[in-house]
Amino acid sequence: MQIEGKVIVVTGGASGIGKALAVRFLAEGATVAIADIQQPALDDVAQQLDVPGIECDVSDEQAVIALVDQVEQQLGPIGLFCSNAGIGAGAGLDAPDDEWRRCFDVNVMGHVYAARCLVPRMIQRGGGHLLHTASAAGLLTQLGDAPYSVTKHGAVALAEWISITYGDQGIGVSCLCPQGVRTPMTESEFSGVQATLAQGAIEPEDVAEAVVAGLAIDQFLILPHPEVHEYAMRRADDHRRWIRGMRRLQHAFFGD
Repeated sequence: MQIEGKVIVVTGGASGIGKALAVRFLAEGATVAIADIQQPALDDVAQQLDVPGIECDVSDEQAVIALVDQVEQQLGPIGLFCSNAGIGAGAGLDAPDDEWRRCFDVNVMGHVYAARCLVPRMIQRGGGHLLHTASAAGLLTQLGDAPYSVTKHGAVALAEWISITYGDQGIGVSCLCPQGVRTPMTESEFSGVQATLAQGAIEPEDVAEAVVAGLAIDQFLILPHPEVHEYAMRRADDHRRWIRGMRRLQHAFFGD
């Protein structure tokens, strides 16, 4: 993935990983647009970076289409779309149905809507790249937050499916799966965050560096925390043992 000279869109771009990605892509010589649902923060960051800032709720398919259309009309064909927006619920099975639906709409359907809009266009013009921000929770499990964990697994599965289905037609796909990252979302109070941060939290800028390095070699899984690869291998090797270990970790963080 050649970043220099590309038009890149970053959703969830007003803070955290999204903002760090935008800054890093600009440093690599890309033309960047950011999108977010948080209008005041979006305006501030867009002004700071001197890039277009477009309000967009990624759970709304028409809003995603409008985002893509506006960027392509204003800046040119999108070469890399970073579906980075995401939310947590902070609850288990008792999360209300609307919380489950909201997590699914943002954490899964947001990726679906972007791909549904862009994949045909990218194929027609010879290729393009999608970056899905999932989470280590999408490969492992997020303690304490069932909707987040389930939907992040869905984001990884969707990225795999798109790569398998369209990779031979010029569509590159990368799936970003960090563990603990110091962002506004992880500073919130939803359950499981402190457990994640306790496991070697890094800065958003570190994640952006890992993304640039991963894109350069067309890496599918981008793992800013190398230990996540080891954890995933252990999980695949002996699932029952992995679950027992995660139960012990949950007891250590949350008690009985």
